This record gives sequence, structure tokens and C-alpha cells, in this order.
Amino acid sequence: QVQLVESGGGLVQPGGSLKLSCAASGFTFRTYAMSWYRQAPGKERELVATITSAGFMIDTADSVKGRFTISRHNTKNTVYLQMNSLKPEDTAVYFCNARRYADTYWGQGTQVTVSS
Repeated sequence: QVQLVESGGGLVQPGGSLKLSCAASGFTFRTYAMSWYRQAPGKERELVATITSAGFMIDTADSVKGRFTISRHNTKNTVYLQMNSLKPEDTAVYFCNARRYADTYWGQGTQVTVSS
């Protein structure tokens, strides 16, 4: 069955870095666009960044431009989110998403907390 498993979240101080990973299985990973979303307490889920099946980074949220980078490794069926210069407002649960036409899959999320 389809699985998206996020990892790499945790507690980090402001200005620090984290790298999230999302391991995919159960579908043809290389043909899907992959995205990271996040949801802070009391807020709606928002798109952070998307990488196309061809490896182009698109749809990056203005709030993370220049700080976050999405990448993918099709041989490892994994998508990454490198997060630098983290701010307290980046605190959220981060979700991995796979999308191809009408098919969309979600992971369970990983918590990122930015606090001193």
C-alpha cells in the first residue's frame, strides 16, 4: 500500500537548521510531484514548496523563500526539505504530499518546533 513516512523533525533554536525526509513506497515515486505542507496550531494547512517529477522547485511560499529548499532523490524514493535560518513562526507539523493528476497521498506529519 501507499506510504509516506516523514522524519527529521524536532526541537531547534531560532537560526538553526533541520532537514526533513519523506520516504515513499507503494507508488511510482518518480512520476509524482512532491510537496511539503505545514500546519501550525489553530491555522490552516499551507503549502511550503513543491518539486515536480522532473526535479524543478516550484510554488515556494514567500515566507520560506531563500531559507527552505526542497529536493528529491528518485532512486531512493525520498523527498527532502532543507530548512535553514529557522524562525519561531516556522513551528508546525510538516506533511509530505504526493500528487499526480487526481491521485494524492499524505504522510502522517513530523513536528518541528523552533524555540529557545
